[in-house]
Formats: sequence, C-alpha cells, structure tokens
Amino acid sequence: MKKHEIGLVPKLIIAIVIGILIGQFLPESVCRFVVTLSGIFGSFLKFVIPLMILAYVTMGIADLSQGAGKLLLITVLIAYGSTLVAGSGSYLVSSTLFPSFISADALAQIEATAGNSVDSFFSIALPPVIDTLSAVVLAFILGLCMSAMRGKEIGDTLYNSFKDFSTIIDKVLHKAIIPLLPLFICGTFVDMTKSGRTFVILGILWKVFLVVIIMHLVIITIQFAVAGAISKKNPFVLIKNQIPAYTTAIGTQSSAATIPVNLECAKNDGVSEEIRNFVVPLCANIHMAGSMITIVACATAVCLMNEIPIGFHTVVPFIMTLGVAMVASPGAPGGSIMTALPFLYMIFGKDLGNTDGPICALMVALYITQDSFGTACNVSGDNAIGVVVETIYQKFILKK
Repeated sequence: MKKHEIGLVPKLIIAIVIGILIGQFLPESVCRFVVTLSGIFGSFLKFVIPLMILAYVTMGIADLSQGAGKLLLITVLIAYGSTLVAGSGSYLVSSTLFPSFISADALAQIEATAGNSVDSFFSIALPPVIDTLSAVVLAFILGLCMSAMRGKEIGDTLYNSFKDFSTIIDKVLHKAIIPLLPLFICGTFVDMTKSGRTFVILGILWKVFLVVIIMHLVIITIQFAVAGAISKKNPFVLIKNQIPAYTTAIGTQSSAATIPVNLECAKNDGVSEEIRNFVVPLCANIHMAGSMITIVACATAVCLMNEIPIGFHTVVPFIMTLGVAMVASPGAPGGSIMTALPFLYMIFGKDLGNTDGPICALMVALYITQDSFGTACNVSGDNAIGVVVETIYQKFILKK
C-alpha cells in the first residue's frame, strides 16, 4: 500500500484554518502556547535565512561560468524596474478609486486594535551570525570572485567548501524548515485572530484590501505574461506552478522564508539549477513589487482619511528611495513596512511622519494585516524574473 502524503499546499490551508479556530474559540493560554512555539521557530528561521542566502546566492553566482557580472546587473535592474512600475501603478489606481469609499471615521476604530497581539510565554534570542544585507553583499563578492577566478587564480578549495555548506543548508531546509512551516503559519493566524486586528480592519477597509489584492493579481499576471512571451512558455502553466510558493508566502509573510518552496516552483518552470539558485534568493531580497503596491496603497488611504495632500511629486521619490531601502527587509513578517517607516515623512510630512506617531502606527496596522498577500506577490514575481533571466542566459550569454 502506498502512503498518501498530504501536499504542502493542503498542509498550509489546514494550518490557516486551525489557527483561525484556535484564535477564535480556545482560551488565551492555548493561544499563547501556539504563539510561543511559532515564535521559537521564527527565531530559528531568522537565524537560518542569512545562511541560506549566503549559501544559495554564492553558489548560484559561482556556478555561472559565463556572464555572472552581466546576469547580476540584469537581474537587479529588472527587479528594481518591476518594483518602481508596481508602486507607480498602485498610486494611480489608489488615488483614482479610494476617494469614493474612504472615510475619516475609520481612523479611531483601526487604532483601537493596536497593541492587542498575543504574548508568548517566553522567547529565545537567537541572533543571526550575519544580517541579511551583509549576507547578500558577501555572497555577491564571493560568488563573482569564484566565478571569475576559479581554475585561473585560485583552486577549487573555497568552491568545494561552499558547495558542501550549501548541501548542509539544503538538508536543514528540507528536514526542519519546510516541515515546520505549517506551525509557523498557524501561530501567525492565531495571533491575528485572537487580537482581532484582521477582522476589525477588514471590516472597515475591505474595499481597500480588495483593490490591493486585485492589483497584486494583475501585476503577477502581467509579469508572467511578459516572462511567457520572452521565453515562449505558457504563462498560465507558469502561474499554476507558482501556487505552492504563493500559498506558502501568504502563511509565512516572509519572502526569504518562502525561498525553499519557490526554488521548487522555479524548477517546475524549467529554470536551470544555477540560475534559480542565483535569482530566487537574490530577488527575495531585492524584488518588492507586491510590498510596494501595498505600502503605496496604504499610504494613499491614510492620506485620504487624514486629508493629507498626496501627489506624484511626493510618491515617486518615496518609491525610488524605498525600492532600495527595502533590500534588507524580507527576512521577517512586516519587515518592509518597518523599513519604510523612516521614509514616510516624504509623504506625510515631517510633523506627521514620526515613526512613533499615530499616523505611522496606522500604516503598520493596515500593512501587517495585508502583508501576506504582498509577500506572495513578491515571490511570484521572483520566478517570473527567473524565467526571463534564464532565457537571456541561454540565448545571449551561453552562445557567445
């Protein structure tokens, strides 16, 4: 008799449902227990993420025997361009639609949900040995140098060491991280349900969130349509292949935490191992199209509720700055909005843009509730970029 294992997507859906049920009906002690376990796993996940980036991005670049520098530049430009286009489109749509259903009365009700998160019984401090941005920069340096110098100026010792290191990280991901992801997701939804943030905010601003999610789906469709046109692949098949990573990202609220599943999706898209190991971890840290859509839309909504003037002259500089600043943010749920807080003064003004002020608190409340869908949009776009980079690599670099 064959064992019928439950797939990752059903496990994630079950975890979400269980999390909502626990948060809605069980006592706070049970909720705190689940949140505690989820928090411990979250600390372990944050510890592993920089190591994952260092291993995968370094080996991904090092294995590109030709054109590593060119591919790095191409990938960064595509990711940044996609983020800018997504943010600009979000402002155009939000400024057109939101005035018809935004009211100032929503402010007090949303602020009332602040500080209602479920506390864990205890937490374990597990600081990463290297932060996310440093891991990306170090991976660039090591990968590019090994790609250019291996077999010429240096031997294979460092390359083989990182190959073994990458194998170890692979084992950790497949034996520990992926099996425990449903627990992490369950804890997230227990917290959100018990605190009441999700239902209160969605009850007031569900139209805003609906527009934002539609924008996410539209940009994903456009990205895969472009990728399909360039690679001559069926965009609907590419979108179908992306469903496991999309679902994972909704639960984890972390682009970096979704890297293992996203690598499998890239493999199903026909992206070669060297390209997917390079593009997916890299874009998890530099491609923020979904988060940018959410942040710009939330900022527009907050401005409308508080009658703050907003226009392209304030939004465009904010988008261009945040597109760079968010590079270090995807390691944790809500990381993008935390990175954006110091720059909100560019939209709200110096008086209202204080990071500890009520306006910024409202931005955080709005964003966190919807963060998971923005993250899912981010990781989906990562694989669309991977398909494009694979095509460029095969057609224009390998053939030289």
